[in-house]
Amino acid sequence: MRDATIEEIDRLVGSATPHFAYQLRARIRELIEGLPAEHPARRHGEQQMELLDRLGHASSRAEESAPESRERIGWKQIPSSAPASSPLPRRR
Repeated sequence: MRDATIEEIDRLVGSATPHFAYQLRARIRELIEGLPAEHPARRHGEQQMELLDRLGHASSRAEESAPESRERIGWKQIPSSAPASSPLPRRR
């Protein structure tokens, strides 16, 4: 079996949404599990798995966007404006 590549990992993560974050995270884990710790694709995959974990607790992929204003009309109907860069706290 050939090694996973950074490009393959980026293709999986590129279109991620909160709804599918954990399924994609599992696929990346499978891709990189046989790679040595120092392999560039493994390191990249681990970083992307962390992003997907944060995304799973967010409501938007908008990593670089400002959070939605709470003054926005209709705010009460929006369940969350948490971006992947600042996800909702985990439930315990």
